[in-house]
Amino acid sequence: MGELIHKCMAKATKKEGNDIKCSINWALSKRGALSVMSDSLKCGDWSIPYSDIEEATLCSMPWLFMTAYVLRIKSKGQIYQFGLNPGRFWKGELPFAVKREQPNKVYWNIINAIRFIIFGLLIFWIFSNLVR
Repeated sequence: MGELIHKCMAKATKKEGNDIKCSINWALSKRGALSVMSDSLKCGDWSIPYSDIEEATLCSMPWLFMTAYVLRIKSKGQIYQFGLNPGRFWKGELPFAVKREQPNKVYWNIINAIRFIIFGLLIFWIFSNLVR
């Protein structure tokens, strides 16, 4: 068993396939600690040895006023995706080979705008019903 390098909370799914997008799969994804070990990634009952990684892509995208990340791992015919919170660790060198990408910013800016509108409408609805 390898040495722990970094541990953070993450959302994880195998249902998105190769696409990095916003979908209901993320709402239903597993949540837990992602452990970056010296020899593997571990999240819940998933363990992905670095030697089994066929391709790793780290996408950085705008989220509120920060940058969030999605790590996509292809290993043994499976595609895993991990939704990661902002953090310095992901900007640095990782213990496995990774390709860094920035997905379509227009798409993610529209998604964020929709989130703000929905959140604003929800807050408005709550306060308007409390005042009655």
